[in-house]
Amino acid sequence: MSFNPRILIAEDESGIADTLQYVLKSDGFIPVWCATAEEAIAQFAQEPPALAILDIGLPDLNGFELFKRLQALNQSMGGPEVPMVFLTARSDEIDRVVGLELGADDYIAKPFSPRELVARVRTILRRSARSGPGASPTGAASNHGAPHQNPAPASPAGSQAPALPFLLDNERMQIRYYGRLLELSRYEFGLLRLLVQRPGRVFTRDELLQLVWDDASDSFDRTVDAHIKTLRAKLKAIAPDVEPIRTLRGTGYALNEELPSKA
Repeated sequence: MSFNPRILIAEDESGIADTLQYVLKSDGFIPVWCATAEEAIAQFAQEPPALAILDIGLPDLNGFELFKRLQALNQSMGGPEVPMVFLTARSDEIDRVVGLELGADDYIAKPFSPRELVARVRTILRRSARSGPGASPTGAASNHGAPHQNPAPASPAGSQAPALPFLLDNERMQIRYYGRLLELSRYEFGLLRLLVQRPGRVFTRDELLQLVWDDASDSFDRTVDAHIKTLRAKLKAIAPDVEPIRTLRGTGYALNEELPSKA
């Protein structure tokens, strides 16, 4: 991370934008304020920031749509992935889930603590640095020098049962479910990979935060639950009658060991 990272702010309320700029500048960042989505796209195209903070309720474009456009612009420019955070006055769970499903790195509801926001920005930038080239979503280095291996079915260790309907490709960071490629965010991939590699093993929420998010202490409440919810929706879209992820109330989550071989 550079000494003075640029932070793009897409926020139409000047009072909130002023607060964001002040706290970020005080902490060594270079805030770039845009009151509209159009300005944000232009600034992003001119110079991609280290991180973007996007208000959902912008006057000219929905924040979710802005996220998708910036993501596509980022990919077309061929640079490193820019982490993005949603900022909104709405506290409905559906807003949070939609934001996380799109692949956002965090979700902050107004009113917010300026100190907490800056702490989250720093945490996300650290995660982004660890998840860059040569790192996996769980923070472990990957062996890019090794020859490519074809994805192999995941099956319970020591079990004679048919292979689970998941195919993992760690090098491409892809997972197929009943032959269909899943469109996963980095944290959804990390969660599902962990569950698939240990079918039947119960992971507590704290364990999942530690193993997938790296900096669990700075992750906001119910992050794991929100990501599990989006994962279930994506899996159900492929196999509506199959329940691959079990919830152990008050404990955590596990991958079902008795999944049908065909959807």
